Formats: sequence, structure tokens, C-alpha cells
Amino acid sequence: MRRTRTPEGGEKTTSEPAPLVFVLDDDASVRTALESLLRSVGLAVRSFGSAKEFLSEPSTDRPACLVLDVRLPGMSGLDLQRQLAERDVALPVVVITGHGDIPMTVRAMRAGAVEFLPKPFRDQDLLDAVQQALERARTLRREQAEIAELQTRFDALTPREREVTELVVAGRLNKQIAADLGISEVTVKIHRGQVMQKTRAASVADLVRMTERVRARTARS
Repeated sequence: MRRTRTPEGGEKTTSEPAPLVFVLDDDASVRTALESLLRSVGLAVRSFGSAKEFLSEPSTDRPACLVLDVRLPGMSGLDLQRQLAERDVALPVVVITGHGDIPMTVRAMRAGAVEFLPKPFRDQDLLDAVQQALERARTLRREQAEIAELQTRFDALTPREREVTELVVAGRLNKQIAADLGISEVTVKIHRGQVMQKTRAASVADLVRMTERVRARTARS
């Protein structure tokens, strides 16, 4: 059981599925060693020998991260990391390599890697990086769930209520909104009340924050 923040800023207790660690390395002995290490601390693991094999795996509906080797047959680990970022896949990455250099490290970190570990690395360093990546995955899942809930609320607004919302968020007063839309101020107040009720916004400032989050999600889609 975990306590999570609601879109309104409150808390709720949820049951979260067990996390999963993907391991992607072309060396079978490394995969076996990593699987054993991760399972020894109670983590579920799935391993792959190539980016193509990994990409054929169905997406998972649980907190997950990827332990990714840089040098792979076909698509490299860094190219896979870039592709995942472009697809907006919420899968934190821990990069491992036996052939790392500073430019490679910079590229991986700029692409959002949680950690970059040169081989050989200490078991505890990897476990710490994986736990950090899984915590980031949990945070991303919560944020995605909150945004999806907000989108559902905004989808319930009528076209006129959406117009009123945009003007309220832009800082327009009721009488200005009435003039802009050619309706009475009383009608604006009614629509505004419906907007606040449907979105569950506690204040105009709250409505602005919600709207910005929904816009950001739409822009990424």
C-alpha cells in the first residue's frame, strides 16, 4: 500500500503492483548475473539480448525500469534510449557499459538516464541505481494517472464551458467574458460554476494549474 497525492493536493492510499526490472545486455553471462542479483533483493526481472527483442515485449502496467548496456547488436543502447524518450515512454534507464567515455556519459544523462555505471561496478551501486530508477517510475506513474484523471474531467466540459474556462484562465473578469462571448454576466457565472464543479477546482489558481497540466500533456501527444 502506498500514499499518493491527488490532483487536488490531498492524499489517498493505493495498492501498487510490484515493480519490474528489464535487463538488456548482449552478454548472456552478464544477464544471468544481473538477474540473480536483482532477484536476490526480491525484484522481478525480464532480460533481453537485443533492442529488437526488447521492443517486441508488450508494454507493462507496473512500475518498471531498464538496465541497459550501451553496446548491443543492431540498435545501440543509446539509440534505444533516445527512441524511448521520443516515444514518451515512461521507463527510467540505468546505463551500464564496459566501453564508456565522457561524451557517451553526457549523451546518456542528457537523454534522461538515472545513472551511468562503467563495468565492472559494485553490486550495491547497481541496486541503488535501480531503486532510484524505480522510484522515478512510481512518480511518473502517479503523474500520468493524475493527468489522465484531469483530462477526463476537462473532457466532461461542454464547448461553451471550455470557452469560459480559457477566458477565466486568461484572467478575464466575468463582465469581460460576457462581452467576449456575447452572453449575460449571469450566464457566465453559471458556466463558471459548472466548470469549477466538473473539474473539482478549489479556486481559480487551482483551475489554472490544472489547465496548464492538461495543455502540457496535449502538447506532448
